[in-house]
Amino acid sequence: QLRRLFGSAVPAFPPKFYLAMTKSMADERRAQLEQYLQNVTLDTNITNSDVFIEFFRKLQQETFKIPTQRAFLDVYLADGSSITLDIQTSDTADRILQVTSCKMGLSRELIKYFSLFFIQDHDDGALSVVKKVAEFELPYVSLQSMKDLHCKLGIRKWYMDPSLDTLLMDCRASMDLLYMQAVQEVKKNWIKPAEGQMQGLQFLQKRTNKAKFLEKIREVQFYGYVRLDPCVCDYPEAGCSAVIYVGNNEINCCIKLPANQTKEVSFKINRLRSWQVAFLGATEDGEDDTLEFSFEYNDSGTWEWITLYTKQAFLLSTCLKKMIAEQMMKATKGGPEMETEMPESMKNSKKSSIQQKQVIHSGFISRKRLWVRPNEEDCVFEKIREEDL
Repeated sequence: QLRRLFGSAVPAFPPKFYLAMTKSMADERRAQLEQYLQNVTLDTNITNSDVFIEFFRKLQQETFKIPTQRAFLDVYLADGSSITLDIQTSDTADRILQVTSCKMGLSRELIKYFSLFFIQDHDDGALSVVKKVAEFELPYVSLQSMKDLHCKLGIRKWYMDPSLDTLLMDCRASMDLLYMQAVQEVKKNWIKPAEGQMQGLQFLQKRTNKAKFLEKIREVQFYGYVRLDPCVCDYPEAGCSAVIYVGNNEINCCIKLPANQTKEVSFKINRLRSWQVAFLGATEDGEDDTLEFSFEYNDSGTWEWITLYTKQAFLLSTCLKKMIAEQMMKATKGGPEMETEMPESMKNSKKSSIQQKQVIHSGFISRKRLWVRPNEEDCVFEKIREEDL
């Protein structure tokens, strides 16, 4: 059906094995199906089509055996409160976001600045943003499939440029959302005000001066960034632990070296050419599947690959694409003077689209290195088995 609607824009479906498959053949087939879905979702015309949405709706519901029926779904705000929605289990994230925004009084034109995320609250008080929910994903079904992770559905702002806060200050609902998230991130130690800044913020918080609070907090380090859980990286040497912040056109890494020294490194996205997300399979001890995020970076004129081993690889990829999309929007509005700030991968579209005759993919690979064009939306899928399709 998609081929009839969109022609060659839809990649060829992976061929079937008609004989009994070995384990390695089954793994290869599964990887091909996962990659096929990632490639299809590069085109928003496809993902917004009724055919695709209905296909993916059925795929999720049949995979997890959840029929369409009435249900209640809690959407959490950053202050810990929640909004309970009366929904259908087959409602998409786009629909859930619209209903949530309506209940909060968020104006329709500002909905695009927010999104739904799967979030974890840990016993030690730490906060993890697991991933951004794809617009066509079914949040109720996904939550049922992620029960072991104890995730909840939350609404958070979805832009990486803190200056965009100013566009949301005239709407009470949007300012409340920004304020709640900012207070939460200070409490969870995502952002690090200096002592004087903290005193000023506490004073404004006591007076409930939300507008001034949000104005002042934009001066604080890491405001507007997404913080990832501690992970492992291979820079500047293998086996280093790191805390990653992504935002303000950079990947900021606070790296702990084997000798217990700490090094802070900033990787600017205008010096980044491409990246990939690789699925490495389960660990040797049988624990969760492992993801690696690798990016090609120009350091002093030399290109090198740097790898982060993190379960939030897809979230990191999505954040990078969002930053580049915002840069491109600024360049369009700002004129030629913005061109010097564009990433290496954007300066020559033909050169960045196809390199060494390799095909562009959405940032997901399975045991193979492929190039990614960083201005396209990313999507995250549960594992798709052959019988599910």
